[in-house]
Amino acid sequence: MSGIVGIINLDGAPVDRDLLTRMTKFMSYRGPDAQEIWIDGNVAFGHTMLRTTWEAETEIQPLTLDGKVRLTADARIDGRKELIAELETKFGAKLRVPQGANCNNSESRIPNDAELILFAYQAWERDCVKHLIGDFSFAIWDGPERMLFCARDHFGVKPFYYASLGGVFIFSNTLNCLRLHPGVSNELNEVAIGDFLLTASNRDLTSTIFADVKRLPPANRISLATIAERDSYWTLSQETDLRYRRSGDYVDHFNELFNSAVADRIRSAKVGISMSGGLDSAAVAAITCRQRLGKTELGVEAFTMVYDWLIPDEERYYSGLVAEHLGIPINYLAVDNYSLYERWDQPFLAYPEPMYFPLSAISFDLFNRISNYGRVMLSGDGGDLALLPSVKYLSQQLRSFRWWHIFKSFLKHVGTYRRVPALGFRTAFRSGRGKPVAQTTYPIWLAPSFKRRLELSGRFERNDLTGSGSRTRPEAYGGLMSSAWSNIFEQEDPGFTSVIVEKRNPFFDARLIEYLFSIPAIPWFVEKEILRLAMTGILPEEIRRRPKSPLQGSALSKLWRGGWRQYFDPIPRLSAYVDLDVFVGSTSEGDIDHRWHDYLPIGLNYWLRNLEGNQYNAES
Repeated sequence: MSGIVGIINLDGAPVDRDLLTRMTKFMSYRGPDAQEIWIDGNVAFGHTMLRTTWEAETEIQPLTLDGKVRLTADARIDGRKELIAELETKFGAKLRVPQGANCNNSESRIPNDAELILFAYQAWERDCVKHLIGDFSFAIWDGPERMLFCARDHFGVKPFYYASLGGVFIFSNTLNCLRLHPGVSNELNEVAIGDFLLTASNRDLTSTIFADVKRLPPANRISLATIAERDSYWTLSQETDLRYRRSGDYVDHFNELFNSAVADRIRSAKVGISMSGGLDSAAVAAITCRQRLGKTELGVEAFTMVYDWLIPDEERYYSGLVAEHLGIPINYLAVDNYSLYERWDQPFLAYPEPMYFPLSAISFDLFNRISNYGRVMLSGDGGDLALLPSVKYLSQQLRSFRWWHIFKSFLKHVGTYRRVPALGFRTAFRSGRGKPVAQTTYPIWLAPSFKRRLELSGRFERNDLTGSGSRTRPEAYGGLMSSAWSNIFEQEDPGFTSVIVEKRNPFFDARLIEYLFSIPAIPWFVEKEILRLAMTGILPEEIRRRPKSPLQGSALSKLWRGGWRQYFDPIPRLSAYVDLDVFVGSTSEGDIDHRWHDYLPIGLNYWLRNLEGNQYNAES
């Protein structure tokens, strides 16, 4: 969550101290604990500190261990014990640093996360990222090599933006910070606008809405000496077909990894949990409480969004059941009275890139509530995809006549949960006979010239989900590797929300995900069987056995039927992308859930209007 920024003048010109100070100060809202800059001629780093782990109490950034290599990072490094052991083996000595950061004295301590990154760079140089796990976004200046090295974590939880502008390379984890640089123009990237109107997110993981500002994709690194060279250091590999003799061993291994994923994310005095009454977030809460058992100085509280009257919603009851069982306080945010596009015209909701969801103020208020309690927020996000069964795999099993294996799993599930499992037989047989599944419709209101110029119909047809990377669960693989997640993580970052709370997602743990793609799809992902078994005796049976239960109504559709036109006052610039006559004529006030494209032009219109009043570099 800390803010990072850097400027490298490739022509050797000294960095403008006032500009770097202004860019660093801009990020002070996301790093209130400390603010530092470092300048060495044509290279400069800035950092604003937000301490969210116990180890971070000793961090001072920009950091150096030897005066030659310098780091600025927004990072939480997981698997610390294993990494330290690996480094000690590499160096052949105990890994310790002086007790006082950046100074020499006789006392020493275990390295903090920023120091571990630098030690890893000392040990393995560019390949250091192959030894790091966690959520991170960092840059290292290697003085002796005159080289900049940058990296982003496996799933892109931490943002990393950069601009290469002829003689200058600048980077930050805060998009609007880059826009303060006078070399960064306000020219828009029309392909990103097209993607937003087609899919609600930018499908190109290397670009942003601004033509001059690029993104470093998840699991990518950049080296810059004279030119920038970017490559990927990790991909979710093909399954290794891990097989155990005992079925209990699968659950035990899952438990070990899931506990580690949670433990690495709760290294803080207070943890708020975004907890519904569903299995995933309840499991995260349960493991958090077990990890903190007996540690009375450590706080855990749950936060839940509920509907009390607008639509049928049982989350208040089920989340309350979990909180009572775990013995933790629960805070409810009733969201019935929120309106569409609430507060979108106010400066603090002037998002750096277009936002698609008309009720985003709800998430903003939830983040704010949690930030008033602590700086760390856990969620069950990713659980649905990480534990998703596979229709394609089931079809393959049926075509291979592996009926007995499926039938045994079917009988066991019925005997345990007293219901037929959601195996997807109907969809499997349909796909086996070649019948297409339902697809999102192509919007008819795109401006004709815009549509032709960018060939948007062809772009719409191209599949964004890289499901070919998995044999047994291609749907889960495609969903987890989708560009949508990178966009979601960026929109939950303080650079987007301006709220100083760090959201952490245990289901997006590389160790856990790699394991889940190495074990058989049936029975372990039939209605999240492996998680249900792992939660035996930990969660209330009513929760552990509860089927996946989506909301029984749509708040968005109800509000949309109440009238969307009052929120649509198009500015002239929107007509370059949207045929306004077609949009107004074709967009009804009916069920928006089956026509979700129709609220994207309204979101873009709000963003374009806010952009006209926030030309950052023009002011600087």
